[in-house]
Amino acid sequence: MKKIDMLTPIGILIGISMVVFGVISSGGMSGFLAFIDVPSILIVLGGVFGTLCVSFPLKQLKNMGRVGKQAFQSKEINVEEIVGTFVHLSEKARREGLLSLEAELEQIDDSFVKKGILLAIDGVEPEMIRELLEAEIAAVEERHTRGRSMFEKAGDYAPAWGMIGTLVGLVLMLKSLNTPSSLGPNMAIALLTTFYGALLSNLLFQPIAAKLAGKTEHELFVKEVIIEGVIGLQAGQNSRFVQAKLKVFAPVEKRKLEEKREHVREA
Repeated sequence: MKKIDMLTPIGILIGISMVVFGVISSGGMSGFLAFIDVPSILIVLGGVFGTLCVSFPLKQLKNMGRVGKQAFQSKEINVEEIVGTFVHLSEKARREGLLSLEAELEQIDDSFVKKGILLAIDGVEPEMIRELLEAEIAAVEERHTRGRSMFEKAGDYAPAWGMIGTLVGLVLMLKSLNTPSSLGPNMAIALLTTFYGALLSNLLFQPIAAKLAGKTEHELFVKEVIIEGVIGLQAGQNSRFVQAKLKVFAPVEKRKLEEKREHVREA
């Protein structure tokens, strides 16, 4: 079940708050209003969107919102629960055979786990199971990389469009030196586009790309754990051996805590 990843909006809010605080504490509310310039915003956002249209096909761009939404969601993937599931399945498989695991599939929500167990039940060779499941992992990684690349590119393009806006503002300013009233607005465009470009890149696009990369890395790690569990099932390994093998994938802190509990039980 997906939940809201509060760290993402909180982090963005903290970044914006620090900028707003710095501006208001130095120049008051009037100073804050000076940092709002619609032409500068349009130059940066419009330029970034335009270059994304050139860089990516329409089908991929349509998914940008859905991909970005993943950075604000958190799907709980508990490695310890996965280890426990495979320990239970290995015990049942050794007692009743691999075919008995078909009854357990209805209680498993993860399609990747189901696919691996079905391959084991069908008697597919371990090497072939690993090859098929790793091919799916590669496909997932490629799909996530394509989605994440839109935010990475937007993070690269935003500062560049900020500089383009700065050049536009400087040209307009130089052409109107004999009109003092236009120097202020043109200077605002020249400076604020760089500000907006750097802010969007470093507070929105690049951090979202980094968050998506971390989520992908964790998901692929969990799938590797599942592969090892499926191979253990197919080979008919003892449940204690399966537990010991999969336990190495658990976080170090959790392993140490579990070892302490085992020592207490033995004492």
